[in-house]
Amino acid sequence: MFFLILGLLLLVAGFAINTPALTFSRYSRPVKLTGLVLVVLGILTAAVRQIDAGHVGVVSLFGNVSDRALTSGLNFVNPLANVTEFDTKTQNYTMSATNDEGQKTGDDAIRVLTADGLEVVIDLTVLYRVVPADVPRIYQDIGTDYMDKIVRPITRTRIRDNAVYYDAVALYSTRRDEFQGRIYKSIESDFRKRGLLLEQLLIRNIDLPASVKKTIESKINAEQDSQKMQFVLTKERQEAERKRVEAQGIADYQRILSTGLSDRQLQYEQIKAQRELAASPNAKIVIMGGRGNLPLILNEK
Repeated sequence: MFFLILGLLLLVAGFAINTPALTFSRYSRPVKLTGLVLVVLGILTAAVRQIDAGHVGVVSLFGNVSDRALTSGLNFVNPLANVTEFDTKTQNYTMSATNDEGQKTGDDAIRVLTADGLEVVIDLTVLYRVVPADVPRIYQDIGTDYMDKIVRPITRTRIRDNAVYYDAVALYSTRRDEFQGRIYKSIESDFRKRGLLLEQLLIRNIDLPASVKKTIESKINAEQDSQKMQFVLTKERQEAERKRVEAQGIADYQRILSTGLSDRQLQYEQIKAQRELAASPNAKIVIMGGRGNLPLILNEK
């Protein structure tokens, strides 16, 4: 466009100085020729528009928007047309209570009321992208600031609408995935109607009131104490069972000894023991006629 305007100015100047009375009228023809070259060059450069990768372009001419989006690469358009680029890559919009973490400065977390009337603070990230085929409609109906007009208000509204079906504790723990899936479906439907594709919805944090946190901590501590007591009781039962089995084994052993060993077997065992002592190299004293008519063998030390 710069070359086109400059060329037109040179053409006008060339015709303006094309007067024999002027001393520099001899420059009229070169000036007009230069202006004509610049006009042609300006038209060519203005007619070729480059669209970067991951973007599409929307062509508008005097308020009329083309229904065809320009793809990435070089595109030929009307030199007088205006081309507006849209980013079609994955974008994210974060609403967080931490300063400077999201698109808005300060505390931008979503505060919702649950079914039990408690206020819960939610940090959220929305991953989405623009549908290339719907870019002309987005430009005509919404404009380039679709993030503030569509993404932010719809997300915050749908989260508040769905949070009323859950208690604060359930929202924080057992039904968190269910809640995330529910708001994903509602937001995804609204985005699709406006040319946006919701890729993922990430609930980063759910902050409960201090009183609810204290109640949850007390409940967790009580459950841990109960589990500890159950472990102790189980261990004591196992120990009692071990002692019972041990006592039963001793009783069975004694019963077998008292009923199953004969006098001849006892005499045989005693003879075996005496033979082993007699074969031992250690010094010993043998006293004959001991208790039970058996010899008594003592170590001399």
